Amino acid sequence: MTAVRSTLPDDARKVSCEALQDTLVDLLGLSLVGKQAHWNVVGPRFRSIHLQLDEVVTAARDFADTVAERSAALGVPPDGRPETVAKAFTLPAPAEGWVRDSDAVQVMVDALREAVGRLRERIDTTEKADPVTQDLLIGITAELEKQRWMFDAENFPR
Repeated sequence: MTAVRSTLPDDARKVSCEALQDTLVDLLGLSLVGKQAHWNVVGPRFRSIHLQLDEVVTAARDFADTVAERSAALGVPPDGRPETVAKAFTLPAPAEGWVRDSDAVQVMVDALREAVGRLRERIDTTEKADPVTQDLLIGITAELEKQRWMFDAENFPR
């Protein structure tokens, strides 16, 4: 049963909502990765990295809300339950315990790079099915690429 009727044909809705659900999991997980690093980062760049991590967390959480609402608008209930995220999340994450500032930065570079790569695949998949969802994913990708660049610059030169 669907409580909300979509304006998209069923096959296009399926493509779009799968892309949105996968993106939701990545964004919720990315926000948790960022917070874990935020709480445990240590080193001479503690303060700047600590604050920069919160920027990513805020962006990921805001985007997650937008993605979930897009899915709901298309008539598919988004699933951001902890068990769903835990089961499906596969982006890199920091090790347990204190995380050296340079290691926290590298984890974020790696996690953001993978998230962007997946988003680019979803952008391709949604191109014909739903340009509105594609546009949303393009905007998210642009911001996550900017965040990846900013973190990557933190560890230059390696």
